[in-house]
Amino acid sequence: MTFSSRLSVSRRCFQTLLATSLLTLAGLSFAQQSAQVLRVSAIPDEAPTELQRKFKPLGSYLEKKLGMKIEFIPVTDYAASVEGLINKKLDMVWFGGFTFVQAKARSKDQVIPLVQREEDEKFKSVFITTHQDIRKLEDLKGKTFSFGSESSTSGHLMPRSYLLAAKINPDTDLKRIAFSGAHDATVAAVSGGKVDAGALNISVWEKLVAQNKVDTRQVHVFYTTPGYFDYNWSVRTDMPAELRKKISDAFLSLDAGKAEDKEILDLQRTARFIPTKADNYKAIEAAAHNAGLLK
Repeated sequence: MTFSSRLSVSRRCFQTLLATSLLTLAGLSFAQQSAQVLRVSAIPDEAPTELQRKFKPLGSYLEKKLGMKIEFIPVTDYAASVEGLINKKLDMVWFGGFTFVQAKARSKDQVIPLVQREEDEKFKSVFITTHQDIRKLEDLKGKTFSFGSESSTSGHLMPRSYLLAAKINPDTDLKRIAFSGAHDATVAAVSGGKVDAGALNISVWEKLVAQNKVDTRQVHVFYTTPGYFDYNWSVRTDMPAELRKKISDAFLSLDAGKAEDKEILDLQRTARFIPTKADNYKAIEAAAHNAGLLK
């Protein structure tokens, strides 16, 4: 065999080996993509069992739309949801407005919101009490009071902001403040007489009332805040643009006119999801700075 013949054979062998290697790599890439898992979580603003119940149909829907496994990973507190996303232990998180702002700041703008419920454009907090002599915010002076989680938008940041606007400093003008950790826990603290009053998000309040889990003859709303931007589904900026679009499209295509979609939307307490952007939360960021809750 001549030198040129041997060279030709060597080239063909190399090409065959290269082609086999590329096919193997392609196979591995496809296998990895097929086995990819989207790790999802949510701020623990309600009981863990309730969060799981609300997410289950949504998770199944996303699996079908995205063609990948969805794993819901509960977290112990609001801070864990922030750290989980920015440290790449989570891929998508249901944040409140304040936790989104915290995640955005902690990650140096490497977290972006994709979608929010229509109601989250003008979300509200309610102040509740069992006392007939508490009729306005100013009546809270000298009383005991419960917020939700310290990192909650609707259970702490915005209620605190409106108290400050009413010339009430929660840390000095109230007899005692507590943090229940969740909106439903705040209702329990007020109705159980552990505190004179409390604040929580209007969505959870309305749900508990509709489910007859709170006696409105005993506990009543005495103040409702103006609207503000709140909850959203957020991801990191390093998520591939194609996947981000698929996720957004999946949420935006939910149709309350379809029975299976309506079940998902009802559990999320909305009629539809809409796009959102980081600029929507500038007022929340300013409120957090003014309240001394964001350095």
